[in-house]
Amino acid sequence: MIALSREPIDPVSCSQGVRNRRIGGIVTFLGVVRDDEILSMELESYEEAAIQELERIRDETESAFAIESLDIIHRIGKLNIGDPIVLIVVGAAHRKEAFRACEYVIDRIKETVPIWKREETKNGSRWVPGEHT
Repeated sequence: MIALSREPIDPVSCSQGVRNRRIGGIVTFLGVVRDDEILSMELESYEEAAIQELERIRDETESAFAIESLDIIHRIGKLNIGDPIVLIVVGAAHRKEAFRACEYVIDRIKETVPIWKREETKNGSRWVPGEHT
């Protein structure tokens, strides 16, 4: 599954469908909003381009790593401290490939997916420069 969501991410239900007989390791990465002296954040996206880029990242990852499955769900909209931002679930025959693939995916998301972050602070709002999320 590749998705952008305005609804909360449920990591447990999302990782349930990953199991099959060839998978020996499932690596799940859940990125959450941390308290960097912000009140909340807003994630905006060019949704069509973001989905296409996430699909491209999935295809790259499946070609580069020996994995059986890859799901990516990224939130957009308003988020509060502790809310999940992104969920990556990788299934592979062996744990090392699953870990390597998962790290590759989050790095690529931050580099290339058109999602922008605006943080709300007690002093107003600010757009976060640099990496996308």
